[in-house]
Amino acid sequence: MHMPVINSLKDLQQKVDEWIIKHGGYWAPLAMLSAALEELGEVAREINYYEGFKPKKQNERQLKLGEELADLLFSLICIANYYNIDLNREFDKVLIKYLERDSTRFL
Repeated sequence: MHMPVINSLKDLQQKVDEWIIKHGGYWAPLAMLSAALEELGEVAREINYYEGFKPKKQNERQLKLGEELADLLFSLICIANYYNIDLNREFDKVLIKYLERDSTRFL
């Protein structure tokens, strides 16, 4: 399978949109939110494992944090696409906000 080259959030949004359209379309917004929350829970579970708070069962795969973060990103992109949100533009605005507001806050 050919791996797409991703250079921006816009590229990610387009690839996700293409996949979603080929596979039945977007879910209802609350269903997508539920999926994102489920993925966030899986990220939390992985971090609990990484930090030594909750060991995995013997039959569970190890080292899945990256995969779970990517699953969460996919679900968030689905929500953004559904609402026609340009994540590149929004992320740029967030970075500017943090640079201006918090440039010396944590020093």
